[in-house]
Amino acid sequence: MVCGAGTASAWVIRHSQLIQAGRVLDVACGHGRNLYPLLGLGLELFGVDRDAAAFEQLEQAGVHTLALDLEREGELIWPFEDASFSALIVCNYLHRPLFPRLLKLLAPGGVMIYETFAVGNEKFGKPSRAEFLLKEGELLQLIASSPAVAMEVIAYESGYVDVPRPAQIQRICARRQGGAKQLNRLA
Repeated sequence: MVCGAGTASAWVIRHSQLIQAGRVLDVACGHGRNLYPLLGLGLELFGVDRDAAAFEQLEQAGVHTLALDLEREGELIWPFEDASFSALIVCNYLHRPLFPRLLKLLAPGGVMIYETFAVGNEKFGKPSRAEFLLKEGELLQLIASSPAVAMEVIAYESGYVDVPRPAQIQRICARRQGGAKQLNRLA
């Protein structure tokens, strides 16, 4: 299921059991629907989105939030250069230039849980513009795009779904290879 407003992604829920103790970053978190199921699991949760309107409830729940336009023209001020996370969650969001930075954020053994729309979704509604739709097999290519970050694919799906609404999607769960590493704290 592609995440719907207020409902956690079934893909994220299914693979969240792979998240080890540590810090989790939800990129383009919106109202935090994929973070709420992780509350109470002893994880340090972070949400980033350009719209801070939904942050009050997340902050009250103990989630660290940051308002950041990830697609800002010019040089993006990236606050996570020296940070690492045990998991990254990205749902219904695609900004290809950000992908190398996301891969570097994963600590060795960390998991990326990613789910978004693919070419063919234009038949069902938005998003329909090519820059927001993954090409066939593109998510697999993006996961393998960094020579400095070796990823192992745990699960991958591509195709049509009808729940919560008809959509063409790609989704992946992948683990960064490597030994255990102490996670850095954000400044």
